[in-house]
Amino acid sequence: MTDQLIEDQKAVAAIDTEYQAAVEKNDAATMDRILADDFVLIGSRGKVFTKADLLEEARSGRVVYEYQTDSEQAVRVWGDTAVITALLSAKGTEDGEPFHYKLWFSDTYVRISGEWKYVLGQAAGRLAPE
Repeated sequence: MTDQLIEDQKAVAAIDTEYQAAVEKNDAATMDRILADDFVLIGSRGKVFTKADLLEEARSGRVVYEYQTDSEQAVRVWGDTAVITALLSAKGTEDGEPFHYKLWFSDTYVRISGEWKYVLGQAAGRLAPE
């Protein structure tokens, strides 16, 4: 493994971890900085979300997380494209209704003008929490 590949893997892992923390805190400013303008998320229930959708949700405060963390993170890099897979655990409320789940996800990042941007997310079906 080259030094550049290792650096890219670490950089993408760090920015994805930063993004997950921003979601947990409803930090729309950090989310806005990381998400590409043409970002798309395909949620675990098949709904498609844009960057604007996610930023609006964060600003609304409808979702309050007790926690939203990932584990088993794996980063693969091919030039200016990187894919992260991880197991997400989330607990909190949405519109006052409790939720608690785990799911596998894949996040795709692309290096644009020297900066890693989150361009595509896809979540697998929700698993029952342990």
